[in-house]
Amino acid sequence: MAERKTVIYPNPEVLAQAVAARTLLTIADLLAEPNRKRVDIAVTGGTDGIYVLKVMGESVLAKAVDWSRVHVWWGDERFVAADSDDRNAKQAREAWFDKLIEDGRMPAGNIHEMPADERGVEEIAGASPERTDEVLAAAAAEYQRELVEQLGEHPSLDIAMFGVGPDAHFASLFPDHGETEIDDSHTLVAGVRDSPKPPPLRVTLTVPMIARSKHTWVFTSEARKADAVKAAFAKRDNPHAPSSYADGEELLWLIDEGAACKL
Repeated sequence: MAERKTVIYPNPEVLAQAVAARTLLTIADLLAEPNRKRVDIAVTGGTDGIYVLKVMGESVLAKAVDWSRVHVWWGDERFVAADSDDRNAKQAREAWFDKLIEDGRMPAGNIHEMPADERGVEEIAGASPERTDEVLAAAAAEYQRELVEQLGEHPSLDIAMFGVGPDAHFASLFPDHGETEIDDSHTLVAGVRDSPKPPPLRVTLTVPMIARSKHTWVFTSEARKADAVKAAFAKRDNPHAPSSYADGEELLWLIDEGAACKL
């Protein structure tokens, strides 16, 4: 288990700027390593995550990165239609990634979205819990296959970025929901049914997959997240505070003074 290091910034704006700069500089440094062919990062949705992507796109440091060698993954996704505004991937594309592709700086194939729900409204409404579990399991298996095809039998990410919810969840790993405690090293992606946060169906990386990351960065802001940060810091691997399971070769928590006010 990696030592958790914490950096505290004065406010959400400075936090976003710092996370964006750290990400861009780390990508550039990794790409400069001898024999390095590509960099693989997992991004996150939510208010903080999408804002960081927007800031990255506006940064002069983005010009130092060869985006043709960068591959983008997601730590979790809402299992809804591909064109739903709830999709993390749709929000990320609108914030930045579509422009990278349109400008010819990143091949479209470098964007690895989690599967979307291709079922119709009536099929979704009429599905039994067992059928829903089957569909989610198939989506999770599809994304795991893509990870293995792209990154090898034991896939790992160079950078994995996560936000934190007020209930201390990260990715789509929710308190006392079961998926957080998956410790099977062969289960890298899981489906989530009955998410306590809408929409109810999700696909998420598991803790074993997250722990393989070279750099795991957890970032969040504002006093409304202070209880979540306090709970995550109080005890590692606490199922009541899933973000306490965050791990990797390097584990950084990047938070602002509001989120840190109860530490």
